This record gives sequence, C-alpha cells and structure tokens, in this order.
Amino acid sequence: MDEGLLRCDVTAGVARLVMNRPAKLNALSDAMLAALKAELTRIAAEPSIKVVILAGAGKAFCAGHDLSEMQAGRAADDGGAAYFADLFGRCADVMQMIPALPQPVIAEVHGIATAAGCQLVASCDMAVAAQGTRFGVNGVNIGLFCSTPMVALSRNIPRKMAFELLTTGQFIDAGRAMELGLVNRVVPMQALEAETQTLAQMVAEKLSSAVRIGKQAFYRQAEMDLAEAYDYAGAVMVENMLWRDTNEGITAFLEKRKPDWAQ
Repeated sequence: MDEGLLRCDVTAGVARLVMNRPAKLNALSDAMLAALKAELTRIAAEPSIKVVILAGAGKAFCAGHDLSEMQAGRAADDGGAAYFADLFGRCADVMQMIPALPQPVIAEVHGIATAAGCQLVASCDMAVAAQGTRFGVNGVNIGLFCSTPMVALSRNIPRKMAFELLTTGQFIDAGRAMELGLVNRVVPMQALEAETQTLAQMVAEKLSSAVRIGKQAFYRQAEMDLAEAYDYAGAVMVENMLWRDTNEGITAFLEKRKPDWAQ
C-alpha cells in the first residue's frame, strides 16, 4: 500500500483511514482503489481494531472516479471497454467490502461527496458530515449516468429522491442528506473529527464480538422476507446469548457493575 496515498492511524481500537490525494479531491484512482482494498483487507483480519473511520484530506471527502484516468483508458483498441469493466468491478468490490467488514465503518465527510464519493458514503455503516458539505450523484451532468453509485444510494434513501438526484444531477446539502438518511449527524466543520471520533468510541466500548455478529446479521436480514428474517435473527441471538461475555454482561447489569469482558 502507498502509505502516502492512504494514511491509517489507530487509537483506542479505532482506525482512522484518511484518503490523501487532496490535489485531486481524493478521487478514486486505480491506486486509491487498490490502497483501500488492501487496507480494508488488513483491518478485517485485525481483532484489535473495533471501528473504522474513513475520511478525506484537504478540502473534500471524495469527488468520485478519476476522470483523467478514465479518459486515458479510451486509448485501448476496444475504446476502453475492458478497462471500464475492470474499473467498475474493482470499485464495486471495495464498496461491498465495507458492509462486509466485521467492524462498523463511519464516513467522516466534508466539502463534497460526489458520484462514486457519494457511493462511498452510502456504502459506510454510518456517516457524520460537516455543515456545508454537498452530496451529489452528478455524472448525468457530463453524460454519464451514475449507475453503480445508484446501487448504494438507492439502498440508503427513498427511491424517488434517489432517482431525482440521479436524473437531475443536483446537489443536496448536509442537512437534507441527514433528513433523507444518508448521514447520521451534521456538525460544524471544526467539530467534525471530534464528533466522529466520539461516535466511534461509543461503539468501540461495546463488546466487539457482539457488534460484529450484529453487523453481519443487520445486512443479511435486510435481504430476507419478514418471517425468514425473524427466524435468522432469533438464531443469531441464541448464539450470542450462549457466549461467556454476554452472560457476564447481563450479570454485571443486574448486579449494577461494569462487565469483566474477556475481549
């Protein structure tokens, strides 16, 4: 991994990943996608990391794909077809890694989150945005419908609103993004990092194995019908209840003391 392209700092079980390509508004270049995939893969196997924060350096979170690289791909004999298919496949892999990651992932968003950058926010489990942040799936403005960002966006916000954003290319502000469910909290820019860290620490203090099994169940049950979801979730709770640390957590609550968790 290019250490300069994607910085990672770990404090008290929280890994803060910072996309560090400010001159390009942290665009998802081939190198950036590779760095994200490598680091997420490493983090997934690291039990000491309980929560992940994803942020961007400079004046923006992420402006989406690197259009200069995409245009350069047209020089191939096939006009870029193979490169584009590979690019969107690699990007989809990274986006799907985020909800599949054992640890919760929180987007720390400022400036702009556009096209695949907005997709990145929508793919995260939670998001905190600075006041003044603008969100958009605005590829249609340059003749490219944001079809892959649409997948994550339409699973985050009401469908008619998603379709409007996709077809008009208009932006929404952080307040509207919170109303629609794309972000959890909106705070002043100067409080963004601290507020995101506070949220991350709240989650990190919980029994990490319970959060991990819960995150997996959260996404799996969402794809099931109601009865199947209840059957599946019930089985997950039975498994969770049988853990030593869960028994200790409930006992500690009843005895009004702090749990002595092994993890």
